Amino acid sequence: MFLRLGLTAFGGPAAHIAMMEDEAVVRRQWLTRERFLDLLAVANLLPGPSSSEVAIYLGYVRAGWPGLLVGGACFIVPAALLVAAIAWTYTRFGSLPEMAGVLYGIRPVVVAIILQAVWRLGRAAIRDTTSLVVGVAAAVLNLVGLAPVAVLLVSGIAIAVVRSARTVGQRGVAALLPISPAVAAGAAGSPVALTSLFLVFLKVGALVFGSGYVLLAFLRADLVERLQWITEHQLLDAVAVGQVTPGPVFTTATFIGYLLAGWSGAAIATLGIFLPAFLLVAASGPFVSLLRASRLAALILDGVTVGALALMVVVTWELGRAAIVDGATATLAVGSAVLLLRFRLSSTWLIAAGASLGMILGIVRAP
Repeated sequence: MFLRLGLTAFGGPAAHIAMMEDEAVVRRQWLTRERFLDLLAVANLLPGPSSSEVAIYLGYVRAGWPGLLVGGACFIVPAALLVAAIAWTYTRFGSLPEMAGVLYGIRPVVVAIILQAVWRLGRAAIRDTTSLVVGVAAAVLNLVGLAPVAVLLVSGIAIAVVRSARTVGQRGVAALLPISPAVAAGAAGSPVALTSLFLVFLKVGALVFGSGYVLLAFLRADLVERLQWITEHQLLDAVAVGQVTPGPVFTTATFIGYLLAGWSGAAIATLGIFLPAFLLVAASGPFVSLLRASRLAALILDGVTVGALALMVVVTWELGRAAIVDGATATLAVGSAVLLLRFRLSSTWLIAAGASLGMILGIVRAP
């Protein structure tokens, strides 16, 4: 399952989580929707790639420690290899392969996939008026610029306060956010050696919360401004590759690593940026059930889940504005939503169909 998702999961973290929920909860029934929501809530509170952390959590739920490693690796490695191959092409020809037609068809399908997940998860998470009000407020806060991790914390604390009728401090939640700026010590001003490359991306993987745009800010500060290893143009190309390929957006690191140090650099950068996710999930995985058993932690998890759903709604809105640009894409989005919600068609087949239709329309419309 994870290997297939690693090869076909386009659309960013929200779409990845939607596909995982469909596969693990609906089709294979590995766990309940409520437990999936708990895993998603904890993953959203950890730094690093949230969809990759959910994949690692699901591997742990299914097969223990071996499953943790296999689930994460199978989701990450195919995308990293594809990105490295694109980086090889980039260094030989100086530009990216043409992806406009494929993206034109895939994007509206991705919007429909996320909508399906929001609908299903929302039915389990929105239990009362308090949940609904906090969810709407969380979406508004995110739209006006509040950082995603702050939205999650505010949502968790708000629901805990309302439902327990007493003041809840942030100390317990803050303990879930291990941040170690010292990870990058020694990297500044150093040449592009493999050790320095590893430390830079290890720091990014341990500190970055939120979307790929937050990742872009971290990479720009370190690689363009401080170390001057790459140019602005190369950074933008790297982020573009991470967004248009399947799997986690954090494979942007693979592209940059290849540019800086070839295949060894690609492997080291990938290991550095994803290693914190494995370590954090390994440390927290056994305690997720204990968190749910605690009344205070359970209330906070409920709130964080509502906040995560609100963030998914905002992502869906933003992606929809970019993806649905004409009648063809609107038809593709609506048709995909009907096939997903009414007939439960696999999202993998819909993505493949969207890519094919996009390529055909691109050829037909070409002058």
